[in-house]
Amino acid sequence: MMQAQDLLRLKEIARRTRRLIIESVAEAGSGHPGGSLSAVELVVALYFHKMRHDPKNPKWEDRDRFILSKGHAAPLLYAVLAQAGYFPIEELKTLRKLGSMLQGHPDFRTPGVEYCAGSEGIGLSVGIGLALAAKLDGKGYRTYVLLGDGEMQEGQVWEAAMAAVKYRLDNLTAIVDRNGIQQDGLTENIMPLEPLAAKWKAFNWNVIQIDGYDFEQIIDAYNKAEETLNRPTVIIAHTTKGKGVSFMEWSPQWHGQAPKKEQVSKILEEMGLL
Repeated sequence: MMQAQDLLRLKEIARRTRRLIIESVAEAGSGHPGGSLSAVELVVALYFHKMRHDPKNPKWEDRDRFILSKGHAAPLLYAVLAQAGYFPIEELKTLRKLGSMLQGHPDFRTPGVEYCAGSEGIGLSVGIGLALAAKLDGKGYRTYVLLGDGEMQEGQVWEAAMAAVKYRLDNLTAIVDRNGIQQDGLTENIMPLEPLAAKWKAFNWNVIQIDGYDFEQIIDAYNKAEETLNRPTVIIAHTTKGKGVSFMEWSPQWHGQAPKKEQVSKILEEMGLL
C-alpha cells in the first residue's frame, strides 16, 4: 500500500506532465498528443517511484533502462525527463523545432533517451538486448519497454516475445498502452488483437492487467514483475487515447494532430490546470 503523500505527489506530477504535453505540442504546431496523454501515469510511476536512474549521470552503468517503443509519444517522455532534471523544462518549448534536441521521435541527442524510436515494433527487441546484456554482465538493472497496442500488429513483437521467454529474462517488463486506437482507427477494426492477454500467456509471459490510471495498481504491477522469476512480465494497462481532454478522448483524429495555441487555455481549464 502506497503512502498517501507519495500518491498525491505522483498525481501532481501526472497533472503537470499533461499540461507540459499540451503546451509543448501546441507550441510546436505538430506532434502526437493522444498517445502521449494516454500513458502519463505509467511513465510517471517509473521515473518518480520505481526506476533507479540519475539525471546528473544519465549514462550511469547500473541505471534501469526505459525504452519508449511507441516513439510518437515523445512529448510524454520529454515532459517526464525535464521534470526529473535531465534538462531544463524551458527546453520543451523547442519541441520539433529545427536544431532542437527534442525531435518528433526520441534520439540520443536528448539526455536520458535510451533508444532512437520511430519505426514501430522494434522497441521490445532492443529491450531484450539490454536485459540479456544485464544477465551476461551480472548486472542488476531492469529494463522497461512501453509498447503501443497498434504496434503489436507487427510480427517482430511476437518474435521478440518468444526470445524473451527463451532467455528467461525476468529483468524485462513490457508495458502495453492498451488504448484501443492507432493512427488509422480502432485496433480491433484494423487488425484485431484480442484475446490479447491470452496471446501473451500462450507465449509463457507473466501477464498482469491493470487500470492504467490507478497509481496503486501500476506500482503493484511493477513490484510483482520484479518479484517474478525465470520469465518476463507484460503489463496490459487499459487506458484512454487523449486522456483528460474531452474532445481528444477515444478519437483517432488526435493521434497525430496538435491542438491550436488558442485552444490551450480551454484545454487546461477543462483539465483543472489553470
